[in-house]
Amino acid sequence: MPRHHETRVLPYSDEQMFALVTDIERYPEFLPWVIALRIRSDSEHEAVADMIVGFKGLRESFSCRVHKDRPRTVTVSYIDGPMRHLRNEWQFAPVEGGGCRVDFMVDFAFRSRMFEALAGQMFDKALRKMIAAFETRADDLYAAGRAMSSDGRSSSLSG
Repeated sequence: MPRHHETRVLPYSDEQMFALVTDIERYPEFLPWVIALRIRSDSEHEAVADMIVGFKGLRESFSCRVHKDRPRTVTVSYIDGPMRHLRNEWQFAPVEGGGCRVDFMVDFAFRSRMFEALAGQMFDKALRKMIAAFETRADDLYAAGRAMSSDGRSSSLSG
C-alpha cells in the first residue's frame, strides 16, 4: 500500500497553488498518465470527476470527490474504480517573505495484486514525475507574474 508525504516551499501564493490543484479539468494537459477527465459536478467547495489513467497499455478509470477549502486545503477522496482506497491531501500555508509551503500526501491501495505490484515498483518514480509536473505547471502559469523590481528585473517571492 503506497503512501507518501512531501513538503515543498514554492515561490507562489497559497491562492495560486490552490487554484492550480483545483483546476482538475486541466490535468490531462500536464499530468503524466492522465488520458482523459470528465467533471461530473463542480462548485466552490466540491467537485466530482471521473479520470482515465494509462501506462504501458494499461488503462483504468476511477471516480473521486475533491473537497475544497479555499485557499488552505484540497482533499481528494475515492468514490469507485480499481482501488481499495485512495486519499490525497494538499495543504497550503503562506510563508514569511512570500510564497507558500505545500504539504502533499497520498495513500492508496489497488484491488488487483498485479496493479499493486506495478504500483509498488514504480511508485517513487511516478510520484516524483507527478510532483514535478505540478511544479512545472506552477512555473508556467505564475513565474511571469512574479513581482518586478523598479528596474524591471524579476524578483522572486521566496527571497
